[in-house]
Amino acid sequence: QAQLVESGGRLVQAGDSLRLSCAASGRTFSSYAMGWFRQAPGKEREFVAEISRSGGSTYYAESVKGRFTISRDNAKNTAYLQMNSLKPEDTAVYYCAARSAYRLGYVIPPAEFEDGTWGQGTQVTVSA
Repeated sequence: QAQLVESGGRLVQAGDSLRLSCAASGRTFSSYAMGWFRQAPGKEREFVAEISRSGGSTYYAESVKGRFTISRDNAKNTAYLQMNSLKPEDTAVYYCAARSAYRLGYVIPPAEFEDGTWGQGTQVTVSA
């Protein structure tokens, strides 16, 4: 089972860009669909984006569509979340998640990540 470590979170200003990374251990990274979630203070964890095993399919929450881009490099066992035009409401702890997926080029229902592997999270704070 993969272990995940997020990095890249920090304090930025509204309008800035930031790239988060999620490094996975093990040799089976390409067998996992990867997802990004976030949890703001006092709120439930919410889905942000996900990417298929091959990287050919992606899916985004409406709140980040057009601003965030998820990607992966299977050779480096790493998934990324490029965040542009950040807003104060993007402030949250960001988590990456991995879930075994059968189909190479399709995303999975975000709820299925609940049964997957999670990282420890990285804090993103966007000041106004």
